[in-house]
Amino acid sequence: MATRHQSRGAVIGLLYAHDIGNPEVQQFSEDLLEEKKIRNKQREFALGLYNGVLNHLETIDSEIKEHLKDWDFDRLDHVDKSILRLGTYELLYTELDRAVVINEAVELAKELGSDQSPKFVNGVLDAIEKTTSKKGEEA
Repeated sequence: MATRHQSRGAVIGLLYAHDIGNPEVQQFSEDLLEEKKIRNKQREFALGLYNGVLNHLETIDSEIKEHLKDWDFDRLDHVDKSILRLGTYELLYTELDRAVVINEAVELAKELGSDQSPKFVNGVLDAIEKTTSKKGEEA
């Protein structure tokens, strides 16, 4: 049985495919998850994350852009962008523990990104987390 970590890794793959110009990937998302042996509750979890990111993509991208320092969003590595999108979605729209969300994103960056990816992903998501927690406290 797949873990949530493996499910998130599969979601990164789906987001990556979407980002590089393959929007049809959504039609085949369930088949792709089955191919990676992500089934039952983990499949539901993965599809929920994937569809959640796509449904809130404009807000998520805006939040990421706001927290990029000296980086052009459009020039971000597609893997890093996909990891940031998933992490930002989880920070903004789920009740998961924020430390777990950031840790999972950093671990995915270690596995899938470049040598600089984990530090970069951690920095951006940490900044988003601090801003969103502040907004929550003010509300």
